[in-house]
Amino acid sequence: MKFIVHTEDKPDSLHIRKANRDAHLAWLKSDNADVTLLTAGPWLDDQGVMRGSVLIVEADNKSVVENWLGDDPYKAAGLPEKVMVKAFVWAIGSPDS
Repeated sequence: MKFIVHTEDKPDSLHIRKANRDAHLAWLKSDNADVTLLTAGPWLDDQGVMRGSVLIVEADNKSVVENWLGDDPYKAAGLPEKVMVKAFVWAIGSPDS
């Protein structure tokens, strides 16, 4: 099953994002038997500043994704203010289509 993960950073936390970005990207690229990362990237505010992340992942269920997110260096650094995990149907543009 596919899931979309949408995070929003705490206000005025760009310095936290920048300081932990390399560790976050390494974590995303690391092998995980339970979660497959399909795509990821930051979303930007109207001024073009990174303010959160969007991931599309594949896993057996939402709990697996939430547990995996617990190891994100951004979480350890206290970056996210909000994290949303929702089931996702990739109808257009999927690598499977």
